[in-house]
Amino acid sequence: MVISIEKAEYIGDYKIRFSFSDGTERIIDFDSFLKNAKNPMTKKYLDKQLFEKYTIEYGNIIWNDYEMCFPIWDLHEGKI
Repeated sequence: MVISIEKAEYIGDYKIRFSFSDGTERIIDFDSFLKNAKNPMTKKYLDKQLFEKYTIEYGNIIWNDYEMCFPIWDLHEGKI
């Protein structure tokens, strides 16, 4: 079965609630990932206005034309 993100809802701070095509729901907190990032292209998403500007394309969450994205399966498993 191919898993995709059907819905992603920003719920505050750096948390997003994901709904997947298999009915699974997860809340992922990106706080630690962003604060520990070494790449300035990733760290800039500590700006919450930028962080909130994600889109769902082809079942995947992306920021700024794939500047930042994550493997769907990792998100499905609750890991980043």
